[in-house]
Amino acid sequence: MRGLFVTGTDTGVGKSIVAAAICAALAARGERVAAFKPVVTGLAEPEGQFPPDHELLARAAGAGQSPVEVAPYSYDPPLSPHLAAELAGETIEPARLVAAARALAADADALIAEGVGGLLVPITPGYLIRDLARDLSLPVVVAARTGLGTINHTLLTVEALRARRVKRVKVVLMGQRIADPSAADNPAILRENLKNVGVCSVPYLGARALDGAALKKNVIRLKKTLAWVADPASFSPRSSERSEKSGKPKRLTEQKVR
Repeated sequence: MRGLFVTGTDTGVGKSIVAAAICAALAARGERVAAFKPVVTGLAEPEGQFPPDHELLARAAGAGQSPVEVAPYSYDPPLSPHLAAELAGETIEPARLVAAARALAADADALIAEGVGGLLVPITPGYLIRDLARDLSLPVVVAARTGLGTINHTLLTVEALRARRVKRVKVVLMGQRIADPSAADNPAILRENLKNVGVCSVPYLGARALDGAALKKNVIRLKKTLAWVADPASFSPRSSERSEKSGKPKRLTEQKVR
């Protein structure tokens, strides 16, 4: 299977923005992209800045997927997947999730999977987002805030991945509308403490970052950064930060992810 698994240090850190931007960037390069999200919750909430994640990802990938094809399970309450399913009288089956992701990947050049909330959110009792990432055997991209608290949250997330022997990891620090004083220093501190993990920063992209035309502009604006994030070769242990001088990245499809 080829692709990436996008997770976050928490809910609302910009995980969906990262996943959608990667989908759009790869599609713009001519790759067939399949988007996948195991579970979507909160469908009964009032419409916000962005559409529901499975609709957003389907639109960004541009491959004609329906929202149902992107997300095998969906629920109305804005709750953790395990609880939303329990209230609906259902049980989320991990095997179904893995099979659905593999089926999508079989017909695409790249699968971009987005988790739900943070890495240790339970999908169903005894099965976490981390377990799904491990079972799919994809490199993991961790979206994180730039500001206060991100050092602890990001290091804990990476340690949780390493505890399950997930070693191909990158961190994308998402700029915030109002940056606190620590935001300028945190990227360097994280690089110092994550010597075998690539770390890059993305500026604040605006409240409507993923609206049609805005998404296209942001993909162009972040072309080099997104190319680095999506390059499987740069998940090597020596990759500590994005380099603008690294030359043209390989297509995501050129290297098989094992």
